[in-house]
Amino acid sequence: MIRTDNVREVTDADFAAEVLGADLPVLVQFTAEWCGPCRQLAPVLGAIAAEEGDRIKIVQIDVDRNPETTIRYAVMATPTLMVFRGGEPVKSMVGARPKRRLLQELDDVL
Repeated sequence: MIRTDNVREVTDADFAAEVLGADLPVLVQFTAEWCGPCRQLAPVLGAIAAEEGDRIKIVQIDVDRNPETTIRYAVMATPTLMVFRGGEPVKSMVGARPKRRLLQELDDVL
């Protein structure tokens, strides 16, 4: 897993509690060890988590080690970013992007 400060790893086992049951909106990065764009995105997510942690929770889940959640949300590519609010996915984005663009895209869910 691509370790990033402020970004917690979740698994099939704790996805419901950590993501679906969260009070804040949750940005989930579906990632993989072998994914280059995922590595590019890691510091961006870490920075957003540090700056916006009171408004959004950011987690990552490894698609190879957590097939149940990956299949449940029909994730076909990495990185896929999915925003959950109130236990439901409300936004999905595929691919790495710079911090400014990602914050613009998250504006309507924050």
